[in-house]
Amino acid sequence: MKFFVDTADIAEIRGLAAVGVVDGVTTNPSLVAKTGRPIREVVKEICEAIEGPVSAEVTATEFDGMVTEGERLASIAANVAIKVPSTWDGFRACRALSERGLKLNVTLCFSANQALLAAKAGAAYISPFVGRLEDIGLDGMDVVRKIRAIYDNDKSFNTQILASSIRTPRHVMQAAMAGADIATVPPGVLRKLANHPLTEQGLASFLADWGRTGQAIR
Repeated sequence: MKFFVDTADIAEIRGLAAVGVVDGVTTNPSLVAKTGRPIREVVKEICEAIEGPVSAEVTATEFDGMVTEGERLASIAANVAIKVPSTWDGFRACRALSERGLKLNVTLCFSANQALLAAKAGAAYISPFVGRLEDIGLDGMDVVRKIRAIYDNDKSFNTQILASSIRTPRHVMQAAMAGADIATVPPGVLRKLANHPLTEQGLASFLADWGRTGQAIR
């Protein structure tokens, strides 16, 4: 499973990319707003730092506006993936823009039916929001599993499942087990994947034993 980092903070992106675990980036209007910078400037900088896809989201809610904004975002860099919502206008814009050779990330997906429509509209990525489904008492990973089954049943679909609204390391593991192609993860959660108390205890024990030998590796 690939990892996208869910942030518009360029310092965070560069730091995680240096470890070699970042395959792409997802942003949204809220994340860009936190930077206090113009969206074109932010997206351009991220695209220069990352070779993989960088999702940038339209803010229009009707078809014509989505297409116009999508084209503007795509003009920033070759690795921009345009995010549109899981609405009828969003699916229509997905079809129109994907037919022009652009990559589309259909976001705000909360059902397998929405994912089916996105795939038929030519989406490169579908983003089921796992955490937000759990917020209202539903099983977000069950939606991922259903989408996986639907896509596996129709080999004409090329849409990748991008598990989103990831809140915990457990979500990451569950998404991988459910068959997601990608998880988009906040920087803090991504870092936690390396944490385990037994690793820390073992390291401390090894170093204590080594210290008693008086040796140094030269």
